[in-house]
Amino acid sequence: MSVSPKFLWIVPLLSIGLVGCERPAPIPAQFRSSAEIQKLPEAMQGKVREALEQYCGTPAEPKLLGALESRPEQLKLGRDVYMQRCWQCHGETGDGAGPAAAQLYPRPRDYRRGIFKFTSSPYGSKPRRSDLIRTVKLGVPGTSMPSFAILSEAELSAVVDYVLVLTHRGELEFQIALEAEGEEELDPEAVAGLAAEIVTDWNAAESTAVNPETPKPEFTSEHITRGKQAFLTKGCSKCHGDDGRGQTRDNLESKLVDVWGHPTRAADLTSGMLHGGREPIDIYRRIYAGINGTPMPEFKTALAAEPETIWDLVSYVLYVSGRRRSLPEQIPDAGSLVAYPRGGTEAGASGGDD
Repeated sequence: MSVSPKFLWIVPLLSIGLVGCERPAPIPAQFRSSAEIQKLPEAMQGKVREALEQYCGTPAEPKLLGALESRPEQLKLGRDVYMQRCWQCHGETGDGAGPAAAQLYPRPRDYRRGIFKFTSSPYGSKPRRSDLIRTVKLGVPGTSMPSFAILSEAELSAVVDYVLVLTHRGELEFQIALEAEGEEELDPEAVAGLAAEIVTDWNAAESTAVNPETPKPEFTSEHITRGKQAFLTKGCSKCHGDDGRGQTRDNLESKLVDVWGHPTRAADLTSGMLHGGREPIDIYRRIYAGINGTPMPEFKTALAAEPETIWDLVSYVLYVSGRRRSLPEQIPDAGSLVAYPRGGTEAGASGGDD
């Protein structure tokens, strides 16, 4: 019996259920070393592990890199929540290689490079803490990342802190591996400098946010028409296709690869499942700043002389989003219907304040 592609997303969710999102895993004695560390001589591997424990602790006693004060109970709560609800996909060390990961598309996030897709910060920046909280709380539509709104505020805050432990540790591990390659000794001052750089980058992101360069207009059919023209002429259709369904050669032949080395595809905008959120400000940020770790570029530079075009594109994306479900036979021309018929409402599209 063949299975329709539109139902294939059910299989990964069932797999997660079989692994058991509610079944806590035992706390590992230590974090597993990355492939880069395992390539080093055994003596150096031990020194790297000692340095990582000094700065980031162990699973039993985690430390948050750069924290001004110790928060052992907060981090242990976050670890417990993570080992109950997150490790099955994201792995014990945050490497995105939990027991369910191989069956999932897109693959669960590998935290260790400090790269996160859906942020409110500029392209290339770390996410803000609020970005991580939002992703955990709301989930990522159209993927196997569910909403964890069931968590209390204390649990939500704690598990995000533990994710930060894992991502900081992964970044430091990668940088130390580069520093240690070919060396007989590990320079403590060099390690301290690497740790400080990581903390600086994360702290800097907290004071940045992508905010619109022009006020959000009240979207009309004229905005949709202009947005469609921009979509076809500014490069969007190259990956997403002329109709927004993503049925391009590169997509169909899986030629696109993300920074983690996994095959990826440009989104089918007509599916109604916008991974980064469907509020106008969410879509604005995806267009303006791009999506970290993916082939989706930023259009800030290309549209610098016409910043209002970004809102036109937002209007068009909102318009086509969900159209395939309401009228599967075709997506009508932008000018043939009033804004947001059946696929959305003016009220639903009027948000945008961060």
